[in-house]
Amino acid sequence: MKTILLVILSILLVAGVAGETGCSSSPKSTDTTKIEYKNITPEDAKKRLDADKNIVLLDVRTAEEYAEKHIPGSMLIPVDVIETTVAQKIPDKQTTIFVYCRSGNRSVTASESLVKLGYTDVYNLGGIIDWPYEVE
Repeated sequence: MKTILLVILSILLVAGVAGETGCSSSPKSTDTTKIEYKNITPEDAKKRLDADKNIVLLDVRTAEEYAEKHIPGSMLIPVDVIETTVAQKIPDKQTTIFVYCRSGNRSVTASESLVKLGYTDVYNLGGIIDWPYEVE
């Protein structure tokens, strides 16, 4: 009986040590930094846009919505073509980008796409419906 218990304990011990030392087939990354987009309020965005003219204000709605009204100084890249178009219009992936749409849904999708494409300073501004400042 003692022998069987010792064998079982030995097997469990070996299995536990193997699990702790990473004897799995999937590699473990030591890089814990993950680039993600950040949210920004209209008030903070307005202050930063007024102070820094290098920030890209990106409207990801349709051309028709943009023509109807948009935030002054914004650039239009519709969300459905962002992955194929953004590199031509914004080649520097360290550019600060504030993304907005109508209500905030497409801006989330676009912000996620930008991060996946390697853009490192992306802010979701949400929807133009929440923008209390000038539109044209």
